[in-house]
Amino acid sequence: MPERTSGGDGPPDWWLDELAHAGNEHLDPAYVAGYDRKAGHDPQADLDILCRLGLDGDSTLVDLGAGTGRLTLAAARICRRLVAVDVSTAMLGRLRADVGRAGLANVEVVQAGFLSYVHQGPAADFVYTRHALHQLPDFWKAIALARVAGILRPGGVLLLRDLVYTFDPAQAAGELESWLASAAGSTADGWTRPELATHVREEHSTFSWLLEPMLDKAGFRISEVTPSRHPATYASYVCVKR
Repeated sequence: MPERTSGGDGPPDWWLDELAHAGNEHLDPAYVAGYDRKAGHDPQADLDILCRLGLDGDSTLVDLGAGTGRLTLAAARICRRLVAVDVSTAMLGRLRADVGRAGLANVEVVQAGFLSYVHQGPAADFVYTRHALHQLPDFWKAIALARVAGILRPGGVLLLRDLVYTFDPAQAAGELESWLASAAGSTADGWTRPELATHVREEHSTFSWLLEPMLDKAGFRISEVTPSRHPATYASYVCVKR
């Protein structure tokens, strides 16, 4: 974080409050209790990618925007050190309980975000983040990605998954209507059309042709890109720190 220029402790008065951009639902213990079922995320595919890229018993992994820690709990059994970072007290409470039950002594749980996490110790080998960067407006995404690069050693890997628009602006109406038409019928089964529409209006998913130059400017080489096709609203990136 930058030094405060107006005196006192903490970030400067122009610095973004990440908690205010986290999405109220992620701060609600009742919502968090059912989050994993609603999200339906199996971390195994991402864990397989990380292992293919070299994650092993000597590795340090930082999980930024860890949420309830599905990836954290799986990857901690492989790597030497894992730091799980999230801004949500409710999410981290759930994660700490699960880490304790699993007896994972190599996991550190930190309440922070992209703009406030301060890495301690040797540089990380891997950073993983899923569906978290879109909470930040583009100006702050660029700053966040530069900070992520600062966490990693040269040659370290960022695996980024997020809601990313891989279509042209002129295609927005058709692509977004296609996405919203595939929404779940009830909140118990997944994200509904009103929830997805709220995401489009109020959160900060960006176009791939804006995000990719940000990654380059932050000091990454994009080695793999996997966009979704129908709908064209998701993408994953494997990025190597130059």
